[in-house]
Amino acid sequence: MTVFHLPNTQRRRLFRPLALLLFSLLLLFAATLFAGEPPRYVVAISPAPVLKTPDFPKVFGGSNKLDPCQGVRPIEFVALPGTLFRVEGVQRVGGVVVYRVTTNDYPYPAKSGYFVDARFVAEPEGTPVERPRALPPLAEVQKRLMAALGKPYVWGGNVRDGIPLLKELYPKGDPLAGVDCSGLLYQATGGFTPRNTSALTSFGKGVPVAGLTVDEIADRLEPLDLIVWKGHVMVVLDGDSVIQSTMGCRGVGGVHISGRRETIRRLVKVRKPADTLEGSGKGKSFVIRRWFRR
Repeated sequence: MTVFHLPNTQRRRLFRPLALLLFSLLLLFAATLFAGEPPRYVVAISPAPVLKTPDFPKVFGGSNKLDPCQGVRPIEFVALPGTLFRVEGVQRVGGVVVYRVTTNDYPYPAKSGYFVDARFVAEPEGTPVERPRALPPLAEVQKRLMAALGKPYVWGGNVRDGIPLLKELYPKGDPLAGVDCSGLLYQATGGFTPRNTSALTSFGKGVPVAGLTVDEIADRLEPLDLIVWKGHVMVVLDGDSVIQSTMGCRGVGGVHISGRRETIRRLVKVRKPADTLEGSGKGKSFVIRRWFRR
């Protein structure tokens, strides 16, 4: 019998594809074995406060005053009914089931994660779908903005009259009746616009204003244009006025109206008009963004 002995180099060439095939099969088997359950989704059945902490009983238990001026700011935003959440974890805090969640309605990263009280959500029927986003007509958005006039500033708030289910479940807690600056716009547009000023600075189309005078800037403004920088947004209400919600740590805060030219005149004393905030995030600038489809 004749025995053939392959050189070591040829044997390595022969067995390398077989080794790779076996390794791929092992990876496929491991992925199948540890794939786990499919993603779990829940849907908001009420305006639902989304927090940066799972401790809902502490936040809304009555002993914790939510004060943006003193830095007590556990609220991120209030999810509108129909908001779809992906459940990333479940825990029980003070007898309350709390979900750690992610949602496309608030796609901003957070080290702590985001949390929602399980009683504000429910399992969707059928295939989970995102909340529909339909932009109301111009007159309707203006009407909703005006409806918030005089409401207090609430950090993370975007439900001007408060949350009925929150009052029911946590009667001693803050009902979150009020809006912050981007929350004012978010409620008025039915959640069509981004919820953070960091996203609003690039939302829509920029209106060139760099180097213009107060009157030139004011004359370029159209209803629902945004006067915005990272940290605050004002909304042009109509041809004469601007509406905004201010924190009011140094005076009266909440939702109020001011004249268009007067607002720009005060603003240019502390901020510079710019066409973009790219590369100048730490600068004292503001931009005008036109986003409403006419």
